[in-house]
Amino acid sequence: MANRNVPSEPDSEDKNVETSLNDKKKLEQAEGFLGKRYDEDYDKLMNSVLNNEKEVLEEGGIIKDVLNQNLSSFSPNVLFEHLVKDYKNAKNIYGESLLRQITGESSEALEKNMKFPEYQRQINMKIKKKVMDLKRKGFITKDMDITEKGYELASLALYVQELDHIMSKGFMGEHIHKEKSFYGGNEDEKIFRKGDRYRDIAIKRSIDIAIRRGHTQIGNEDLRAFEKQSKGEQYIVYAIDASGSMKGNKVDVCKKAGVALSYHAIENKDKVGLIVFGEDVKDAIMPTNNFPLLLRTITRIKAAKETNISDALKKCIEMFPNEENITKHVLMLTDALPTSGEDPFKETLEQVSLSRSHGITISVVGINLDKDGEEFAKKIVEIGQGKFYVVNDVDELDRIVLTDYYGFSEK
Repeated sequence: MANRNVPSEPDSEDKNVETSLNDKKKLEQAEGFLGKRYDEDYDKLMNSVLNNEKEVLEEGGIIKDVLNQNLSSFSPNVLFEHLVKDYKNAKNIYGESLLRQITGESSEALEKNMKFPEYQRQINMKIKKKVMDLKRKGFITKDMDITEKGYELASLALYVQELDHIMSKGFMGEHIHKEKSFYGGNEDEKIFRKGDRYRDIAIKRSIDIAIRRGHTQIGNEDLRAFEKQSKGEQYIVYAIDASGSMKGNKVDVCKKAGVALSYHAIENKDKVGLIVFGEDVKDAIMPTNNFPLLLRTITRIKAAKETNISDALKKCIEMFPNEENITKHVLMLTDALPTSGEDPFKETLEQVSLSRSHGITISVVGINLDKDGEEFAKKIVEIGQGKFYVVNDVDELDRIVLTDYYGFSEK
């Protein structure tokens, strides 16, 4: 029997199945997904990313790190003075990532060489040049405040960096750990047709069919796809603790995980909401499929003050539709026990119980929690009938968040 070959000139979607995406394709995905905003300035920024990825992402990374360190603006002269006087203190204030990007030097090099006058002059010139470029391109004002254009650039940097990370980790589009999803199961199969998602191809089943038919290569007629079982509308609220202890790298990885969750959930036709809480609820986005809105809001998160989990959960109840036969789930990220309120522990658990009575399940991701924090988080998920995840390596946070999204078992 003649071989049945996949067409030799596949379209762009076929190429995405056969080969891994290179940097340009990642950015083209960003352009297609984020370009839903009909904004001329935004389009210019995206074109700038496509044409000059490295430079633009470095500038966007600087603004992103300024926000992560809770610096609405910063003075290059003051930053330089801190570097010369005490590098370790400067790193604590500005963060290692921001210092590396604005100076172009590693942490080790800065700490070792800042005592030398010639090195100081070089660093001072580099900082001033970076700041002048940011001003000239309209990303910051003369008074060093971040402009709307700057926020947009930081959003692009956050998105493209996380897209690169989740693809390099090998879980772009995968169901993490292959757990059954409460967002629809891959239980039935159908013939794969044009327009179906490539991620839903039943690879093992397709290979079995090709072998049984005597084909040495998988042909289009051999392809089978999973067909998801409908389980009603799905709503998930991503709740980020933006208390002061989350400043720096912690809030950065939480942002990236939020981008990954929003990307995957919206692509799967689910809706994602966002709660940013500290002493009170700072931002609340109702569950939506508007990815650019979520991305812009996530980018602007800054860490400050106390932790009020109770108020965050109270707000979550208001954000879900008051309907039956829908999934309502909260995924909360925190690094501390609740500290705000007259009796924060009692108030939090009462609010968890009330949330559960409204059909909301609650999972908690604990970032470097102490023993008491872990015990309290376990009480939350026991009442909220969710899952508790312990995070000691924050670089794995996006994988954990996607695991909860794809793998939360039905109750």
